[in-house]
Amino acid sequence: MIRCQDFHDWLTARGVDFFAGVPDSLLKPFCFYLADQAGDKHVITANEGGAVAVACGYHLATGKVPLVYLQNSGQGNTINPLLSLADRDVYSIPQVLLIGWRGEPGTTDEPQHVKQGKVTVNLLEAMDIPWRHLPSEPEAASRCIDELVALAATESRPVALLVSKGTFEPYKTKPKPSPADSFEMTREQAIEVVTANLGDKDAIVATTGHISRELYECRARAGDGHEREFLTVGSMGHASQIAMGIALAQPDRQVVCLDGDGAMLMHMGAAAIVGAAGVENFKHIILNNGVHDSVGGMPSAGLQVSFTEIARACGYTEAWRVERPEDVVEKIARLRSARGPVMLEIMVQKGARADLGRPKTSPIENKKSFVQFLADID
Repeated sequence: MIRCQDFHDWLTARGVDFFAGVPDSLLKPFCFYLADQAGDKHVITANEGGAVAVACGYHLATGKVPLVYLQNSGQGNTINPLLSLADRDVYSIPQVLLIGWRGEPGTTDEPQHVKQGKVTVNLLEAMDIPWRHLPSEPEAASRCIDELVALAATESRPVALLVSKGTFEPYKTKPKPSPADSFEMTREQAIEVVTANLGDKDAIVATTGHISRELYECRARAGDGHEREFLTVGSMGHASQIAMGIALAQPDRQVVCLDGDGAMLMHMGAAAIVGAAGVENFKHIILNNGVHDSVGGMPSAGLQVSFTEIARACGYTEAWRVERPEDVVEKIARLRSARGPVMLEIMVQKGARADLGRPKTSPIENKKSFVQFLADID
């Protein structure tokens, strides 16, 4: 395995001293190392395309080769700026893409990562981006970086390093105090309060990661079925638009989007579309703990912005922020009775149970049961 400090030192020795990206579980040790050591030369962006753009700006101002890190599920977000901005046929801007290879062929992974893993290399090759698979042996890894950074610099083009699970040695980050430490509820407790106070005909669209997993287990503990919720196991940041589509098609049904702060930030323009459309049965719940919990707990900007003020500015009729369980109960009642779109932001603690499970049903099974539930609109 590779020590994070060594990897960082190899890059900086070759002139790569600026880092931007969206956290990934396979890159978690290196992401936390950057958070501790890179200072203002490290930016956690809202989405992967934004990271490419920030890196392009840094190169324009310095002439240096920056690094963009991401999970391969975020490749789609990078395609536009890579092809219409950084490509050699446009502005020819060099950068190193450090990509966590979820769903790598020959490995076992979650359903939403399998197809992405199969096409990761194909996407890079279709974009004419030279790539290498980062070796886990340090000397070979150093040589690989030397070759790839030189290629990026001399040909002024993006290049990519694919990273397999277990490539980086674990890194213990320095504990940092957070306002989320003082919040009363865990995210799972908040989900239990929310679901206990919704109606039997209310539909839920839950965002990717821990929120969907905790919702699934909450329903199981209550002895309920899972047909009332759509678990958006992939496509981070798009749950609100899925919920909007359902709400528009079934205006007599309450449709609740159960969102996270990182997912909300990733495609925050969706709030403007919801607000402009004035979808009266759209109810938006943000579970905010200020971190990307599902991929290791790197910070987001969730505690530095006001989602409620943003929602109101986007045309939501009402928006509330709460921290206590009893306030959640009161606001869920108001949320259900209010003319939407409305937002409830619930402040929750960081982290999840160590034994948190995963859905026992496949995405196709989840879709079928949810579609059947939606078909019953009486």
